[in-house]
Amino acid sequence: MKSPHFSMLPFLLVVLFSLSVATLALPHEDFLHCLSLDSANSSSISKVIYTPNNSSYLSILNVSIQNTRFSTPATPKPSVIITPLKTSHIQATIKCSKKHGLQIRIRSGGHDFEGLSYVSEVPFVILDLLNFRAVEVDTKNKVAWVESGATIGELYYRIAEKSRTLAFPAGVCHTVGVGGHFSGGGYGILIRKYGLAADHVIDAHLIDVNGRILDRKSMGEDLFWAIRGGGGNTFGIVLAWKVKLVSIPAVVTVFTVNRKLEQNVTKILHRWQYIAHKLPDDIFTDVTITKVNSSQEGKKTIQAAFKVLFLGGVDNLIPLIQDRFPELGLVKEDCIEMSWVKSVLYFGGVSIKSLDILLDRNALPRSIFKAKSDYVKEPIPEGGLEGIWSKFFEKEAEVAFMMMVAFGGKMDAIPETELPYPHRVGNLYQASYLVGWSKEENAESQKYVSWIRRLYSYMATYVSKSPREAYFNYRDLDIGTNNNGYTSYAQASIWGRKYYKNNFNRLVHVKTMVDPENFFKNEQSVPPL
Repeated sequence: MKSPHFSMLPFLLVVLFSLSVATLALPHEDFLHCLSLDSANSSSISKVIYTPNNSSYLSILNVSIQNTRFSTPATPKPSVIITPLKTSHIQATIKCSKKHGLQIRIRSGGHDFEGLSYVSEVPFVILDLLNFRAVEVDTKNKVAWVESGATIGELYYRIAEKSRTLAFPAGVCHTVGVGGHFSGGGYGILIRKYGLAADHVIDAHLIDVNGRILDRKSMGEDLFWAIRGGGGNTFGIVLAWKVKLVSIPAVVTVFTVNRKLEQNVTKILHRWQYIAHKLPDDIFTDVTITKVNSSQEGKKTIQAAFKVLFLGGVDNLIPLIQDRFPELGLVKEDCIEMSWVKSVLYFGGVSIKSLDILLDRNALPRSIFKAKSDYVKEPIPEGGLEGIWSKFFEKEAEVAFMMMVAFGGKMDAIPETELPYPHRVGNLYQASYLVGWSKEENAESQKYVSWIRRLYSYMATYVSKSPREAYFNYRDLDIGTNNNGYTSYAQASIWGRKYYKNNFNRLVHVKTMVDPENFFKNEQSVPPL
């Protein structure tokens, strides 16, 4: 939580789960027997099965829990964890889970903001794709195949090994798993130049509810459309993604300029809202708002960190910013030139000294947090910004931030029906909010959750309406959930339209075709009719 860019870690929890430990003793013995019978080589699958009786069960469970709010003794635990080494292990897990009434939770990087990839209220197993992490980069054809268990950092590293002028437009939290990131759309610092990660997926390998392995051709365009932003653990299990790489210059420029209340930050940020989405698409910009120490001892102030990535050299960036955004007061000394892949580390708030950190799935500290998101279509007036400052001066906001990510550019050029992710033209920026607290404060977590809900309520005046839009990858169970059993279309629409707008209708249609019994499900998965 030390980095104010924790939200783009990719990023952004409020549900109390109650499940007795007794559930661990339910159908998993029959499930395990089924796995051994259904696997061509039972000794092979036995090596990737973990039950509460295994000494390594908890370490496997906790290895990629990024929000430790869901790593407590009271958190419901899976009956079994499977870390498959081959597709037959996954097919057997699907078959035996269906047969014995266990829910599957699918985990790639463990960054689900509400813990839904590894927690359930009903008896469940975790299918952890940790071993499905191969990355194959073809620079000649500018494509790559990446398995769902890989992190986006591993993808970036393998691209950078072969080219300084190829990249992929995904997020800056390098420990995020590819499977979840792509399934929700996935954005990063190339969003204004190239759009979302999902916009560049050109094929995929998926195992459906019947255990069939499908590619784009065999699954059909409706299902292929749905998996690129319609959410994971819903339409099947995506094993691997074929992506189109994008071109970037060998040298890019970054800067961070911090401005506080006493440096006129309210007027500067007010102006940023008018110009950020209109900047050339070679520029990515975001702003992170936090409470910091004032120059006056014992007092606090509000700080906005203005960050920019420019796909080019510093000498071209300086006159552009000084012309379009002179209020910022940018000088050359603020800027740093580097490779694009190092700019990912820079925006992710980690050391840029060595690219090897991209391969470290445990490089970032684990945190306890609750997050929410919005989309802003009209500039917030100065008085509205001052109301945000007052919320940040409250004592619960010691570890909290608000991030504003400028849209425009390529995002304005892609129709909102192109993929399930609908938040395209008409958005000035995406706003996200996060509050964190320490493990010792867990007993008082509700006061922090209440704070972020008060901030969210305050923001209602200034953000999208009917529906109030939200970003799926910053999952928020406050906006609505499914039932454990049957969930009506009307009930699911409450949260579904916030994430997907009218694309929700098509997602329900696809779900009804490919998984009519709703085997793949969680608290916010698209239900069938």
